[in-house]
Amino acid sequence: MSLPPRSPLRIGAVVLAAGASTRMGRPKQLLPLQGSPLIVRTVDALLATPVWPVVVVLGSHAEEIRPLLARRPVIIAENAAWPEGLASSVRCGTDTLQQFSRDLDAALFTVCDQPAFSSQIVEKLIAALPPHANGIAACFYSGRNGVPALLRRNHFATLAALTGDTGARDLLNGSTNDVARVDAPELATDLDTPNDYAAATAI
Repeated sequence: MSLPPRSPLRIGAVVLAAGASTRMGRPKQLLPLQGSPLIVRTVDALLATPVWPVVVVLGSHAEEIRPLLARRPVIIAENAAWPEGLASSVRCGTDTLQQFSRDLDAALFTVCDQPAFSSQIVEKLIAALPPHANGIAACFYSGRNGVPALLRRNHFATLAALTGDTGARDLLNGSTNDVARVDAPELATDLDTPNDYAAATAI
């Protein structure tokens, strides 16, 4: 797979895919949508953008998911602390990115259960990222900012210290001077339950 041209900014990406998919009843990372498992769709969308490296954080069901990504140029980070909640995967992904490269300007965080996620959304976030050191660009849907989101390296220490199951929600919805909003109402649809998946596959 050929890589796209690099962005002037050095941006890494983290796919948060460690959850147990309890409400779905089976690993949603593996669910096929339009011919590809959700985790593969997400990774391929990222690999079509200038972001590099791409870190995929796995936890529950890691042994089943890992083979799907074996031929893609990504870094797999296994999060042994995944039962603690989403913040543990943000920490794991942030640490892995920084171990791979100390020179990143920013990091993009996303999940794999948003059917409308695309490389175009990533490009919009990159274009919207404020130039100052505390800049954040986040997708806006369902009345608040959420992932995918792009954060400059000044926030890496905060990300590496997060706890709980809300990830960086408070950070993304903080100072309006720091956070650029990218309207993406299509991302309000995510796949958490069998009914969600049935609706997505019926389109």
